Amino acid sequence: MTQPASIRLQRGFNLLELMITVAIVAILASIAYSSYQNQIVTSRRAAGAACLQERAHFMERFYTTNLTYTGAVISQCDNEIAPHYQVGVVIGANGRTFTLSAVPQAMQATRDTLCGTLTLNERGTRGEGGTAASANDCW
Repeated sequence: MTQPASIRLQRGFNLLELMITVAIVAILASIAYSSYQNQIVTSRRAAGAACLQERAHFMERFYTTNLTYTGAVISQCDNEIAPHYQVGVVIGANGRTFTLSAVPQAMQATRDTLCGTLTLNERGTRGEGGTAASANDCW
């Protein structure tokens, strides 16, 4: 004996419920992915800033020994940030000033429009070449 249609128990999901669930998961995944990408850009920027500070300390040690910044050779930071930032130095004509810069490369350059190029000089003045309101937003 079969039961009438009104008494049968529903088992499983219908197609509409399944599609709503998939849509909600897709929306949450897109939000999580963009947040993840922003976090990666921020952590790479922090590594670039740390590299500049490390190189500034090297420059100060060099100056203490030689009484000039002229002749100081800046090496790249560890391999972790090398694909993302190119570090360089400009030494003043008198050998008593310098400006370090970390120029974003590849995907970091396209995704980090807020800060762009990070700079640091012999006085510890920090700068940025992006659209940030101040360098404090980047450092």
